[in-house]
Amino acid sequence: MGRVLSVTGETFPIAGAFTISRGSKTEAEVLVCTIAETGKEGRGECVPYKRYGETLESVSNQIEAIGAAIARGLTRTELLDAMPAGGARNAVDCALWDLEAKISGKSVVAMLGGAAPQPLITAYTLSLGSPESMAEQARKNAGRPLLKIKLGTDDDASRLRAVATAAPNSKLIVDANEGWTDDNLEKHLTIAAECGVVLIEQPLPAGKDSKLAKVAHVVPICADESVHVAADLESLRGLYDAVNIKLDKAGGLTEALRLRDAARADGFGIMVGCMVGSSLAMAPAVLLAQGADYVDLDGPLLLARDRTPALRYDGSTVSPPEPTLWG
Repeated sequence: MGRVLSVTGETFPIAGAFTISRGSKTEAEVLVCTIAETGKEGRGECVPYKRYGETLESVSNQIEAIGAAIARGLTRTELLDAMPAGGARNAVDCALWDLEAKISGKSVVAMLGGAAPQPLITAYTLSLGSPESMAEQARKNAGRPLLKIKLGTDDDASRLRAVATAAPNSKLIVDANEGWTDDNLEKHLTIAAECGVVLIEQPLPAGKDSKLAKVAHVVPICADESVHVAADLESLRGLYDAVNIKLDKAGGLTEALRLRDAARADGFGIMVGCMVGSSLAMAPAVLLAQGADYVDLDGPLLLARDRTPALRYDGSTVSPPEPTLWG
């Protein structure tokens, strides 16, 4: 009997609400792809993302449509051509990695080679809100070494200054989620530098970011919505200093590893990020993030409840996954 693919939806409540410039949500809706063979099961989780035209239904349909090819033995390398980058391919790819590890008895860590993975310091994300509410979030998390601030409003200056004052010992990453404009870009960059920000993610909309080549990068600028796969790197040269690699954008660990290595070779800084999902979505990303300049794998920390078993978080430190979870 060949491999059998299935897909199920799951919902995890968010602790409070998660708000960015494009909207707010109180639940993380995820899809889990399971591939079974010879009594073993591999799993991969994705988070369909509206910004990229994805819905739970469309991504579920994409996953189910590849089932026959998976049953015939489609490999991870072949999957890169069989499915487009995105959440669906991520779930299938990560399930194949997990299944291979389960069947072979050889962990994904061993399959990747290199040094044993180490615990990582992750950023902790502060949702977009009023300056007062963001300052309160910052005060509550001022003991964390790295905070990520969601911005992208007409008054980001007051929000940024409020957070910097409330958490003076934390390093700060700003994520504008494409919310700045050509007109306010330089002002925001200057304020970010004054507040000690160490990295700014995607200040301008993807495809409308040419001005980044004409302004001083007083704070390093990181591509997020502008980069999905390794082939995107050529268009980023001269615009960005770093890239944010996410499994759901790259379409799985296989392409994400290619993107990471190609970005390093091109001189880009590396950030490994995530959508708001459970520990199953973060597990392969923890392995991808070994050696990254910045890690933003706080999805489970934003949930009111995670799956069991889960990744182990000690404050802002996340440990590599145990095989009972993934890999």
